[in-house]
Amino acid sequence: MEGPDAVAFAHAQFANDVVSLAPGHWQWNAWLTPKGRVIAVFALARRTDDSLWLVLPDHPADLFAEALRRFVFRRKLKIEVPAGIAVNATFAAPARASGAALDATDDALEFDLGGDGVTRTWRIGAAAVEDPALQAAWQVADLRHGLPRLPASQREQWTPQQLALDRLSAYSVKKGCYPGQEIVARTHFLGKAKRSLQCFSAMGTITDGTPVREGERDVGEVACVASDVAGSVLLAVMPLEHAGTDLMADDHLLARQPLLDGLRR
Repeated sequence: MEGPDAVAFAHAQFANDVVSLAPGHWQWNAWLTPKGRVIAVFALARRTDDSLWLVLPDHPADLFAEALRRFVFRRKLKIEVPAGIAVNATFAAPARASGAALDATDDALEFDLGGDGVTRTWRIGAAAVEDPALQAAWQVADLRHGLPRLPASQREQWTPQQLALDRLSAYSVKKGCYPGQEIVARTHFLGKAKRSLQCFSAMGTITDGTPVREGERDVGEVACVASDVAGSVLLAVMPLEHAGTDLMADDHLLARQPLLDGLRR
């Protein structure tokens, strides 16, 4: 997204405070429906005063860009999906990026994706050979750190609070209007959030949207799943007060895992 109005447009559309983001830094952000449901969670990088890059782990970039263009009207900006580049991921420390500070050298853009107990780097540049095993391990690490990886079936289903996006500082309740802001602010200030994310592992394959059951009753729902060497790692939206024990999904016993910190930006 580039142009004199790029930052103002993004600030008005997305849930986090884009205006306050300094050039050379990035944040987690989200786009919501007017009813406050999450369409996509993504990284938003402010490269310069009037240039933003969005990295969408799950939502197809061309469809996202097409949907955004419907709201541009007479604002001065271009929304494009650049060709010939890719996001290359490694379980290694970044060369120069640190925390929310980007590094733009050697015709590439580097992000620090490290969290508790793991070093990781995104490098946006020339395309590399895809590695399915690396992609699976990366998605497991995302889920363990509480970053929802929403498949198409789970878009527009959950509020930012239900997806615990506060753990990532991915939305603001102070910046003013944006689609869904009224729902988000009301939930925040009236304390009416009743559900949030919990992380589980299971010895078997589980699909997103599967009910989480305690005995004969449904108490939650699987929002996203990643395949692990031992089975599945998943994030489920659960009642806040639930201990996360004695639960089943797809006839598999769930073992609660602590959500790791360190991915907040």
